[in-house]
Amino acid sequence: MKRLADFRNIGIMAHVDAGKTTLTERMLYFTGFTHKLGNVDEGNTVMDSDPQEEKRGITISSAAITTYWKHQDHAWQINIIDTPGHVDFTAEVERSLRVLDSAIAVFCARSGVQPQSETVWHQANHYQIPRMAFINKMDRQGADFRRVVQEIRERLNANALPIQLPIGAEDDFTGVIDLITMKALVWNTADGKTYDTTDIPTALLKEALEARRYLLEELSLLDESLLNKYTTSPDSITASDIRSALRGATIRMEAVPVLTGSAYKNKGIQPLLDAVADYLPAPSDIGDIKAVDPETEATMMIPANESAPLAALAFKIITDDYVGRLTLVRVYAGVLRSGDTLRNSRTGRKVRISRLMRIMSDKYETVEEIGAGDIGAVVGLKEVKTGDSLSHPDHPVLLEKISFPEPMIGYAIEAKSAKDNDKLGDALGRLLEEDPTLSVAVDNATGQTILKGMGELHLEVVLEKLATQYHLEINKGQPQIAYKEIFTKAVTHHEVYKKQNGGSGNFADIHFELSPGDEQANGLEFINEIKGGAIPKEFIPAISKGFESAMHNGALAGYPVKSMRVRLLDGSIHSNDSHALDFEHAAIIGFKNVAAKAAPRLLEPWMKVTVTLPEEFTGTLTGDLNRRRGVIKQMEMDGVVQTITAMVPLSELFGYITVLRTLSSGRASASLTFDQYQAVPESISHGVLTK
Repeated sequence: MKRLADFRNIGIMAHVDAGKTTLTERMLYFTGFTHKLGNVDEGNTVMDSDPQEEKRGITISSAAITTYWKHQDHAWQINIIDTPGHVDFTAEVERSLRVLDSAIAVFCARSGVQPQSETVWHQANHYQIPRMAFINKMDRQGADFRRVVQEIRERLNANALPIQLPIGAEDDFTGVIDLITMKALVWNTADGKTYDTTDIPTALLKEALEARRYLLEELSLLDESLLNKYTTSPDSITASDIRSALRGATIRMEAVPVLTGSAYKNKGIQPLLDAVADYLPAPSDIGDIKAVDPETEATMMIPANESAPLAALAFKIITDDYVGRLTLVRVYAGVLRSGDTLRNSRTGRKVRISRLMRIMSDKYETVEEIGAGDIGAVVGLKEVKTGDSLSHPDHPVLLEKISFPEPMIGYAIEAKSAKDNDKLGDALGRLLEEDPTLSVAVDNATGQTILKGMGELHLEVVLEKLATQYHLEINKGQPQIAYKEIFTKAVTHHEVYKKQNGGSGNFADIHFELSPGDEQANGLEFINEIKGGAIPKEFIPAISKGFESAMHNGALAGYPVKSMRVRLLDGSIHSNDSHALDFEHAAIIGFKNVAAKAAPRLLEPWMKVTVTLPEEFTGTLTGDLNRRRGVIKQMEMDGVVQTITAMVPLSELFGYITVLRTLSSGRASASLTFDQYQAVPESISHGVLTK
């Protein structure tokens, strides 16, 4: 069993086309995992093994792989997850960050901090993930290391501390200056396997000394031991002192070490791997894990070591053609062994571990155990879903769940052949297990099956999977928006639910006020104002449950109600005929009877659209955004490149990327992320409701 200190669980995250997958491929090559360099353009990378990833040249599903790196005469196990950069697959980043201990944020040396860079950075902040930055593509035209460092500081509010400087840029990029050892690392061979360690070029020595001084000053503010040396005998500071201070600051999320290179040109990878071992945390550095006792709901802390009772989180489901159903797990405490019987804290049921595997991207290696701090896969767990906690039956724990955004867009779909209906149902069931951001519902009015996802590309990928993996021909309807409803007026209502069947009957009597919920909130705010025991306490949860259930179908067109407040004012029971289910029915019927009187309004999702374009297309593209009911929020110039930030209704953005490319002759790009729900104008609302 390896020590916890020997593990590094890292994610590679960035905006589309910053070079995440290429960087990961180089890391695998230099660690000896692969012996041939894979390239995204050629569709032969280890990490993007899905046929659609090869076809589109983007990462769709987060890929996990285990490799090893020898540094300072020590072997480190590195579990790497290469995450998608496209916003439609941001949930893959979400679930990966939930189980990782650290991340490498990759930035393009020319494009800098891009919209999705910000999104994944904020996701990492949410999960308190320490990270390093790697400024990639220093060989590209327009590469500017210093500008990107400044953008990381200003736009991401990060304490970016360069520990390297580039030697040259664009075609002249040859290596890096290590500010800790004050040596130049120069790559002279195409495969990048070897590099020369030399003195810093004279022309760059002044700049390197200034950069090192800045590094020491900043680290001294974060490390008392280094501060004492820096103020009394700065010449006595060793490389080991700097590494120790930087490691501590990185783990505490007080600093972000910045490195640079060109993954495509095989430059800067070995120092990056060294930095992973030197500065990023091991599972033992993260400390105890916060959890909840599923029986008492009391908060508890789980020690991250092998001797503690087992605690693991299932973070992804994969269906493999050869192995079958695989559940990817992160083990936080204890040791997971083949033959173990565990408890699923969501269902309360026991599950048996039959077979364990080490993840090698699209290949798997059978192992007998997976220890604390490690990531692996379990074969054949049928009732385990993404986000489930697995623990020792005598020591049940509930780990923090993974939160996913709601799907924004849907298509009505059906199998072209009626005989394939059952096959379609089975295929959708498997896809829903693998991807929690997909949902399937049946339209009550039309009986159509509605498949919902995060965006057009997301659903396009799913439909292609149905065609290629499941051999299903699908008819799809027009895109459908995930509208919601909201109330704008408070109303009171008295509902009596009463049935008599000769013997025991049903009776529930409730008096309640239905009113608008908090604009920023989601779901039901239920306030019990019953006094004197008019309705016994054991019936109150059933009333709340009834209103929650009723919210799924609003009064205008059956869209879900975003938020509402219910005050339960009074009521009564029948001594023999009242049951919890009766009060649940009373709440559902009462909602249906009163909702239309609460002045419901239709809400639509608005997206934050960030467009990067050459300046000459500004007028054309702002005009197009205005025609789409867009509101321009910000316009920034960076050289000859213009960045426009606007808020636009999702309903106006179908096919936008294609139109954008046409209007800009293929020279503009855009990123779309959900911002908020807003009321639909009355003129447009009428058209939506009468469709």
